Amino acid sequence: MAKVGKKAIKNAAKGAIGKVPAPSPNPMANLILADIALRAGGALLRRGVEKGLVGSRVGSSKAGNLIRGRSMAQTLIGTAIARIATRSVPGAIVVGGGLVAKTLFERRRRMKAEAVGKIALEKQAERGEKS
Repeated sequence: MAKVGKKAIKNAAKGAIGKVPAPSPNPMANLILADIALRAGGALLRRGVEKGLVGSRVGSSKAGNLIRGRSMAQTLIGTAIARIATRSVPGAIVVGGGLVAKTLFERRRRMKAEAVGKIALEKQAERGEKS
């Protein structure tokens, strides 16, 4: 079997990409289509990860209700915190440090945190069932 070099692989990949036709002859329309596809894919992936992480603890159907039951404020705060954490190293350190501190604080007060958390989960799940 003949060895294939890295340069040959790169050239073959470039040629294959160049031969795939775009969905539209208008480059701006293609950009919009790509943006929609990436956002939709990201939303589906995010929902799947959230449902998987929460569902392992409370069950799949209740996890779906919890995700649907989020308020606008919860969604905006989560988005803002994620942006801060992903845009800079100091932001990631601050957000990560805050999450570690919150986790350690709640572990020290486990019984109270579990009781408060269960009540909040039930309320949010009820909001999710209604929507």
